[in-house]
Amino acid sequence: MDWGTDLWDQYDIIEKHTLSGLDLVEKYVKFVKERTEIEQNYAKQLRNLSKKYYPKRGSKDETECRVSSFQSFTEILNEMNDYAGQRELVAEDMMMNICIELTKYLQELKQERKTYLLEAKKAQQTLEVSYKQLDSSKKRFEREWREAERSAAYAEKTDQDINATKADVGKAKQQAHMRSRIAEECKNDYAAQLQKCNKEQNQFYFNDMPVIFNKLQDMDERRGQRLADGYVLFSDTEKHVMPIIDKCLEGIHKAGCNVNQRNDSLALVEQHKSGFERPGDIEFEDYSQGINRTSSDSSLSTPKGPLELLGKNRNKKSWLLKKSKPTVTEDFGHLPPEQRRKRLQKKRDEIAKELQKEVDQSEALEKMRDVYEKNPQMGDPASLAPQNSQTAQNIERLRGELAKYEVRRVTARGGCDSARLETKCFHIVSCSTLTNVPSLPSSPDGAQSDEGTPDHSQAIYAEFDDDFEEEEEEEEVEEEEPTVAIGNCTAMYNFPGASEGTISMQEGEVLDVVEEDKGDGWTRVRRTNGDEGYIPTSYVSIALNK
Repeated sequence: MDWGTDLWDQYDIIEKHTLSGLDLVEKYVKFVKERTEIEQNYAKQLRNLSKKYYPKRGSKDETECRVSSFQSFTEILNEMNDYAGQRELVAEDMMMNICIELTKYLQELKQERKTYLLEAKKAQQTLEVSYKQLDSSKKRFEREWREAERSAAYAEKTDQDINATKADVGKAKQQAHMRSRIAEECKNDYAAQLQKCNKEQNQFYFNDMPVIFNKLQDMDERRGQRLADGYVLFSDTEKHVMPIIDKCLEGIHKAGCNVNQRNDSLALVEQHKSGFERPGDIEFEDYSQGINRTSSDSSLSTPKGPLELLGKNRNKKSWLLKKSKPTVTEDFGHLPPEQRRKRLQKKRDEIAKELQKEVDQSEALEKMRDVYEKNPQMGDPASLAPQNSQTAQNIERLRGELAKYEVRRVTARGGCDSARLETKCFHIVSCSTLTNVPSLPSSPDGAQSDEGTPDHSQAIYAEFDDDFEEEEEEEEVEEEEPTVAIGNCTAMYNFPGASEGTISMQEGEVLDVVEEDKGDGWTRVRRTNGDEGYIPTSYVSIALNK
């Protein structure tokens, strides 16, 4: 079944149907375009929302980002930003693959339909002209035939009239013969025109219009199929980004599962503990015995404020109740002991890295100078003198700073002869060669270490650290009895234990576990001889007592 055969007489219906089909395509394009606008606005609002709640650089929230709940929230914001990107991709693909492509195709269909309709109109006009010519020839034949009949009747009447002359009869017969001949010509013309009109009519109804209708049918079917493809593409565009959207949602789910409040609490303690001892009991001051007391014992000579009643810890406890912002000092003396030690350690590590860069640069300049001396055509060795001088000055300055901060770090652990320590520390640093080493998790005192590779930034201080081993041993004597082991562990790898606070171990060695990993990657263990220290948790297999 096709339009040319079954709808040969439904030209108006076909015209309206094809027009409504094109209108549907245009309506769908508008629908998708509005959908893309919604997606773009949605993506924009999601991005603005993520940006609004993202911790700003230098803000108070940024310092809290180390807490797992804050980290998870940041990950959620990142995932939402990626999700917004996928919504933008949906809008872009719909605009490019549906709106723009269908709009171009719609223009082609409109032009194609217009061409077919013009062909149909032209064929119809040709048939109408043929109808008019047929009608004209038919009327002329009818008119001339009647005139011929009248002329024949008049000639016969004249011939029977006795009063008519012979000339009148001849004239009448001649007129009748002429009219008859004209009528015959009109008849032949009418017959020819009728034959022509029938032929054109057959051409119109059986050839021209069926072809045009079938072309319109093919165009409409192609239009419907292309529109159907647009419907499918509307869905496929969404499906294409669903795997990535699922990953974004999985990331949000994983961020929620990554929250570990216990570790957050431990991290907060590690970050902010002051290192102060808790205040002792407040001593009783017996004012009833004031008469018998000596002037040295008199409470009149001692302040009566609450901070002064904290006994031997009153100087330390001023940190607890102090409201005003402390003055920032170079040695971080404004910080509590534990925080001060960490800051000094961090500062010392930064200076050590900077010193290492300068040492490397100095070595590179020396190599370059040797090359210039052996190959003068490559450059003048004297041109490197200013750089060598500047590098040497930088190394000397950084060594001095490194020694200074090492003194502060060591003295922050306990009272020491800082002058003697600074002199010896500077001498050791000056004679040392720093090298870069791979890092492990931060050791309890902030240092780094690695298996099989000694940490030279720690080794250079081993010499003067020995001077204070006796003091540390004396402090250890005053400590309580050794902590009861909570399990044991077996070493899977060798560990040199070069960093302060760590302990070395050999593969296969069994150690007692004294303190579990608190989330920083280190476990405290003890040998059978009583030596205690920290080891990387990932280097051992731990079995805790039930």
